[in-house]
This record gives sequence, C-alpha cells and structure tokens, in this order.
Amino acid sequence: MSEYQEAHSVSGAEKARLPAMWVTAKGGVLTEAVRRKPYSVVLLDEVEKAHPDVMELFFQVFDKGQLEDSEGREVDFKNTIILLTSNTGTELVMRACEHGVTVEGENREPTAADLVEILRPTLQQVFKPALLGRLDIVPYFPISDEVLQAIVALKLEKIRQRIASNHGAKVEFPQELAAQIAARCMDVDSGARNADAILTRTLLAQISSELLGRMASGKPVKKIAVSLKGEQIKVRLS
Repeated sequence: MSEYQEAHSVSGAEKARLPAMWVTAKGGVLTEAVRRKPYSVVLLDEVEKAHPDVMELFFQVFDKGQLEDSEGREVDFKNTIILLTSNTGTELVMRACEHGVTVEGENREPTAADLVEILRPTLQQVFKPALLGRLDIVPYFPISDEVLQAIVALKLEKIRQRIASNHGAKVEFPQELAAQIAARCMDVDSGARNADAILTRTLLAQISSELLGRMASGKPVKKIAVSLKGEQIKVRLS
C-alpha cells in the first residue's frame, strides 16, 4: 500500500473516490479484479503506509460488502476475504515474546490475546477507531530459529532443483548451511525476508561465477559441492 501514501492517490470519482488504478474499467486492479473473480482473497500489504483517505474507502466494503466504482457499477465483495497486514507495533511484540508479560504478579509467555491488548494502543494511534472496529486483529508471534532454518532449507532445496533442471548438476549442501544463513537473518525488521538477499549475495553469486567459467571453457559440470570455512561459503565444481 506504499503507492497510496498521498491523498492525491485517491481519484475524483464522486461516489467511490477510489484510486484511479483501482476503479478504471480498463486495467483496474481492485474493483475490476473482484468483479471478474468475486470469490477472491484481497491482500492489502503494509496497510499503515496508505493514506487515511484510501482506508476510509473500505468502510463501505466492510459494512455493506460492496463498492461502487467510477462508472457507477456496484462490485460485490461479499464473497471475498480481505486481509490487511501491518508492521505497526512489531517491536512491542518482540519485546513481549522475549521478556514475557506480567499478569496478576506472575510473569509468563504472552498469549495471542495478550499481544492484541499490547498492540491496541499503538494501533489506535495509527488507524481510526472506525476502521479497527471493523477488523479482527490477529497478532503473529516471531518465528522461531527452527522455523527460520526450515524456511532457509526450503530455499536451498529450490536452488538445488533449479540447478539440476537447468544444468543437470547435482548440488551438495552441508547440513549446517541452513543454520548459518538463518543466523544471519535474525533481524527484527527483515527476518526471513533477508534470506533471499543473503543467498543471492553469497551462495548464488559464487555458484553463478563458477558455472559461467565452466560454460565459457566448455567443460561439463556434474556436481557442485558447497562447504563452509568459518562464516565463508566455498563452492567447488567437478
């Protein structure tokens, strides 16, 4: 939703006042997509970045289940599932999960309900009560080290499959590689999203360089062995 940070991103349509790219008959992103496929999941990512005027447009969707576009057509949203994501209060969730919450003098791990109450004051500073009153707040717990390693392992497996498919080469990864990449991803703001960037800068950069060298020399590649030397990733082709 970062492309709708300004008030002028809302069009001048008298009734719907929707962003132009959402409502035009040709190329509309939201209303046209839902009109054609009414059984849809609508995801508004990082909704806190959108201008408040844009968010107000969804009040009628949440209330009446429909939205009128700039051509006067009523688009039915009754069969859609609308998800809004936000990073608002992330640091509060991280702190509560790290240090626990105190309830009736006892410190314990927070529940989902605890996190909702912790987040509510901050959410009320960012979003209007009229909007929050129409939403169910679902807090997400920070992913564990084990889950993060599993995510990295899936990405490594996709790399293995892609190389096998494109170059017919077998790729061998050390067992500790996923754990090392995951350890570099332990960032509050980035987390698992940082894995792709780390893999691109380190592992994939080396593999690509070695593969291009082999292809230039006309030598076939049957196996790619990846190893770790401290925190450095080493790649050897054979």
